[in-house]
Order: sequence, then C-alpha cells, then structure tokens
Amino acid sequence: MNADHLPPPRHLLLREALSLFSRCWRGIGHLGERGPQDGTPLMVIPGFFASDRTTLGLQRGLAKAGYRVTGWGMGLNRGVTPHTLDEIIVRLEAFAPGRKAVLVGWSLGGVFAREVAKLRPDLVDGVFTLGSPFSGDPRANNAWRLYERVAGHPVDRPPLKVDAAAKPPVPTIALWSRRDGMVAPASARGQPLESDAQIEIDCGHMGFACSGRAIRQIVAAVRHHLSAAG
Repeated sequence: MNADHLPPPRHLLLREALSLFSRCWRGIGHLGERGPQDGTPLMVIPGFFASDRTTLGLQRGLAKAGYRVTGWGMGLNRGVTPHTLDEIIVRLEAFAPGRKAVLVGWSLGGVFAREVAKLRPDLVDGVFTLGSPFSGDPRANNAWRLYERVAGHPVDRPPLKVDAAAKPPVPTIALWSRRDGMVAPASARGQPLESDAQIEIDCGHMGFACSGRAIRQIVAAVRHHLSAAG
C-alpha cells in the first residue's frame, strides 16, 4: 500500500508533540466573535480533543483578513455524539441569521463541517477542511485508538449515519500536508470527486491551527476560493 494511505510515521508524530508550546502560546487571549461586523461570517470548528482556544490563532488570522469569525462554542471536541451536528447547526443559525457562513474545520472538525453542509447547504457558503480524515480508512491516522476510548464508540461506527467521503453540495476545499503527523495524507486529501479542490500546505497537523506560516497559507486559500466562487 502507498505510504500516503498509512498512518504517518513516528518521527512525524514526535514533531506534533514538540509543537504543543506553539499551540498553547497562540491560545492566549479572549474568546468570542472577532473581525468586522459586516465581514463574511465564518465559523472555525476545532479538531478532536481541541477547543476554540486551540484555534484562536487561526481565528485571529481569518478575522484580520476581514471575515467575521467565531469558534464553534461547544467546548472540548470529544468526538461525535448523536446531537453534535444539530448543535453546530443551532449555533450557526444564531451566528449568521439570514446569511450563509463559511465553515473552516480542523481535523475532525472538518468532518463535522462537511456533514453540516450536507444537512443544511442553505446555511453554508463553503467548506474548508484542514488535515481532516474524511476519505478512505478511518484508522489511517495516529489518533483512532485514543478517539475510541474518549468517544466511546468504534471510529468506523459513529452514532450518526454519515457518508464522510461524499462531497457536500457546496464548494468544498481540502487542505492537507505531507508533514502531517496524525492523519494519512490520502485521507485528508481525498479523491478528486470528494472535494472541489485539494491544496497542499507545508505544516504538521498541529500547525493547521497554530503555525503562523500555515495560517497565512490557509487565509490565502480561503480568500482565493471564495473570490473565485463569488
């Protein structure tokens, strides 16, 4: 099997652990909506075992680019529950009443974003996934064992009926990295028909949320593809 389809090697996983300082440093500051009131609404959904504070650096970068940004407001992401998608939808409706919002989901948060867009495309202007394992083997990552212990269900049998690889009916962009120490590149990149575009980013898995260089690349990708779609 191609290495792109396998869980990343240990040396890349070790690099993820070394990036925790940057993750903590960029998480300092206040939570809440940020960016211009009239900016395009954008919700950032954190990855597994992460929270809005973990994505604070990414939120700041997107707000600085002119978007009206919020986190998901649901605390620590402990995995999918029967009500996860409904709760995200309620918060999305309250955040951008009468408007469509952009969803930016990191890791598992990107899987959630894709599913929300399938359920309520009327609320979503576009989806950007960051190192999200939406394609192929759900065990092609270095977190599935921990996920099963925390979430309380097999990673391939969530308490919701979903087809993770099916493309949402809105513009959907998959950002992925060969340096990702958590998720297999093929799982985050997906097959061509599973998203509208696939963009390689130069960062580790934690870097999607806390690397300054990666955040600049993500902001550029969001701006470019939303401008093209508009």
